[in-house]
Amino acid sequence: MEMEKSVTPNAISTILANPSTDSYSEIPQLIVQVVDLKPTGTSRFTFKASDGKMKLMAMLPTKMASDVNLGNIQNLGLILVKDYTINLVPKTQEKCLLVLKCEVVAPVLESEIGSDPKSQEIEFKPKQETGIVLKPKQDVVAKSAAQIVHEQHQNNAPSERMAMTRRVHPLVSLNPYQGNWTIKVRLTSKGNMRTYKNARGEGCVFNVELTDQDGTQIQATLFNEAANKFYNKFELGKVYYISKGTLKVANKQFKTVQNDYEMTLNENSEVEEVSEEGSPIPKAVFNFVKIDDLGTYVNGKELVDVIGVLQSVSPTMSIRRKANNETIPKRDITIADDSNKTVVISLWNDLATTMGQELLDVVDSNPIVAIKCLKVGDFQGVSLSSLGKSTVVVNPDVPEAENLKSWYASEGKSISMTSIGAGLINSTSSGARSFYSDRVTISHITSNSSLGGEKPQFFSIKACISFIKPEQLMWYQACKTCNKKVTTGHVSGYFCDGCQKNVDKYSLRYILALRVSDPSGEAWVSTFNDQAEKILGCSADELDKIKQQDEKEFHLKLKQATWTPHLFRVSVAQNEYNGEKRQRITIRAEAPLDFAVESKYLLEEMSKLQAS
Repeated sequence: MEMEKSVTPNAISTILANPSTDSYSEIPQLIVQVVDLKPTGTSRFTFKASDGKMKLMAMLPTKMASDVNLGNIQNLGLILVKDYTINLVPKTQEKCLLVLKCEVVAPVLESEIGSDPKSQEIEFKPKQETGIVLKPKQDVVAKSAAQIVHEQHQNNAPSERMAMTRRVHPLVSLNPYQGNWTIKVRLTSKGNMRTYKNARGEGCVFNVELTDQDGTQIQATLFNEAANKFYNKFELGKVYYISKGTLKVANKQFKTVQNDYEMTLNENSEVEEVSEEGSPIPKAVFNFVKIDDLGTYVNGKELVDVIGVLQSVSPTMSIRRKANNETIPKRDITIADDSNKTVVISLWNDLATTMGQELLDVVDSNPIVAIKCLKVGDFQGVSLSSLGKSTVVVNPDVPEAENLKSWYASEGKSISMTSIGAGLINSTSSGARSFYSDRVTISHITSNSSLGGEKPQFFSIKACISFIKPEQLMWYQACKTCNKKVTTGHVSGYFCDGCQKNVDKYSLRYILALRVSDPSGEAWVSTFNDQAEKILGCSADELDKIKQQDEKEFHLKLKQATWTPHLFRVSVAQNEYNGEKRQRITIRAEAPLDFAVESKYLLEEMSKLQAS
């Protein structure tokens, strides 16, 4: 039946008389008009809910911001309020309608309904009650101790029955100014217990991520007594009722979920496990980043989720930390997705030994693997590393997994994949990483010392190599298997930390400093093996042999590499050295100048200047 496009008479009075939808056995049809719709912050909107006679301040949750931005909810439009709660604004003590679920009845009307001077705007202040309030007399019924005990036993209903009378708040409705609330959530991520030491003393802490049936997530932190009390009680994937926590505005530097607030649970918080039978709460919520898009996250603070087809799994390696000389297990896996790119993910600690072994057992069947909360680094261009809060799901029940299965079965198996690290690339079809996008001069980089402050920034430059210092250390001794540095063995040969074994031979790999120049200026840049081989035209082993046999030939080889125009894709980052921040420019990809393509690019740039 088509809904009549008009407000519900006395809708505001009905809402005020019933502060939440729990007040109804059957929720009536509550249609209100949206008046004075305006943004507050980046992802919330406020408005006045009107029924033609009365108005009430109202707010839409962050998940409905897209409806406003897309024009579904507009000023003077009509909405059907399907779920709501009434909150008090702390400073003014006014009542505010928080719309939790709604349906658009009419996007916009020609005018405001009941727009006359008699229309009332409701503003509520707390009642100033004076005097003594007498409660009605209640009948007193004498009960024996046996009757009281019997009734208490009857009232010990299981949590499933209690849940029927419990008011469960959706996560989107929570804010720091709310009083008592109870949420029903699934534990979708659990971090390791870790210790800390600061000016206030020592302690322990761990984080969890919670998800409700709407897919809304929030991060919760537990310190000291609460951490010790609840760490073993919280189990990944289980459903809980949680109450008596506090909320505050989320710290953007450390938050890992999309929520304006974060939660703290203390030793007085209540955590009750409930049956998840038939629970609509999703097992995990992912925000996947394509492998081909990982370059913009390199060395940033933002964590990413990825999904891909498992290609390979390495044996477990033991890595020694420089900080405390502790040995920790590590295992590398490689995944691919339909961008035809692969990326290496380092699993650490328990993930390396437990989940890593499970992946090794099934790698031949190429399962789909989804991993949540990974840090993006710049090892070999782009690499991923797990953290204490990272989770791995094999063949997850998500649409992206089905799409990848179909892609891999139909064409992915037969396609030659390239590493995203090797691919800060030389094809102009790759938008953000094209040699013809983000083109700048060298002086643009060197004159702006703040570039790359928060995370590396990528640019393209056209330049010549003006000088290669012949006295510098140009290479290192590398393991032929994993390319990591080897050291002299205790007895004989060489020892590789990466493979954790002795090797008889090594190869040399470039790590080279170059001075590059263009008409605007010059700068020192770093480059690694693949790009250095293209620039010098020979491998590090070959150049070392030339240097040993004929010093003049060695210097001539370096000179031949200078003053030839190149296209470079570079990253700019900030490194700290002796307490001072310095700009570091690294060549990520190189290509010789194609004069035909370059001429076309210059003509296009000139036409843009003429048009402007």
